[in-house]
Amino acid sequence: MQEFDLIKKYFLKLSKNNRGALNLNDDVFFDKSNKLVVSIDTYVEGVHFVDFTKPDLVIKKIIRSSISDLICKGVKPKYYFISGSGNTKSFSKKNLKKISKSLKKEQKKYNIFLCGGDTVVSKKTSFTIASLGFSEKIIKRNNARLNDNIFVTGNLGDSFAGLKILKKNISVKNNLKQYFVNKYYSPDLHLNLSSKLFTFANTSIDISDGLIADLEKLINNQKLSYKLFLDKIPISQNLENLIKSKNLDKKFFISKGDDFEILFTAKNSKSRIINNIGKSLGLKISKIGKICSSNQKSQIIDQKGDEIAIKDKGYSHNF
Repeated sequence: MQEFDLIKKYFLKLSKNNRGALNLNDDVFFDKSNKLVVSIDTYVEGVHFVDFTKPDLVIKKIIRSSISDLICKGVKPKYYFISGSGNTKSFSKKNLKKISKSLKKEQKKYNIFLCGGDTVVSKKTSFTIASLGFSEKIIKRNNARLNDNIFVTGNLGDSFAGLKILKKNISVKNNLKQYFVNKYYSPDLHLNLSSKLFTFANTSIDISDGLIADLEKLINNQKLSYKLFLDKIPISQNLENLIKSKNLDKKFFISKGDDFEILFTAKNSKSRIINNIGKSLGLKISKIGKICSSNQKSQIIDQKGDEIAIKDKGYSHNF
């Protein structure tokens, strides 16, 4: 059973009289009257991170992926709760010191504060994090407009390359290994763009499960489709070089998830202001496609103008 089928069948009715739950179809809970915004996620060893040999880097990745849910909604994160399950090996004194030190750095970087949590003894290491922020409004899913342009921040695919290197599926020189592994563990979050999203974005989401999977979630309750242009989807020069040197395919990297870039749609008339804001922040923002009518099927177009198929649209939560 797919994640959203499970939610719809067993849990949606439980949130029926709770407007803040947003029909359990968004990244956050939003209590408008109290200006409260909350996200919650669980991260499991072997599923969301390869292993726990680098606890300081794992916890950094987890914290950033959690507060990313708020940032893409136009909300600055303020507080977080963290619960962890583990054993004497994963929660050794050495590892706990590394975790604590890493959290301290993340708190300083993003001006967030630990508020509480829980610990549980378990054979498998996992973490659940609730992130909180305060705002009078958010940018919701399923608010795209026909003919909106589709934009994405930063570059896609570096994190997946890092994962493949960690799993020893791809071998590269040490300097490139360090670059890609760092992108996997330390995704770039664009906190300085967050509040500016209200200026131009109709709808937004962070790319956690993959470009295509998250784009489809972004418009899943709307009678709309999309057209993406493969050559417009931004990748780093390092990834481009890797693809060429290993004779790989760009489409293999662009929708694998863990990028935590912001994916949003906006009217064509907003293109200039988006470009100007991107320049002022020193942030790459790329126009990669368009929102289309449901009369058209969703498409991904290559440089020759031909439609291409991407079987793996991103990470799928199946139960």
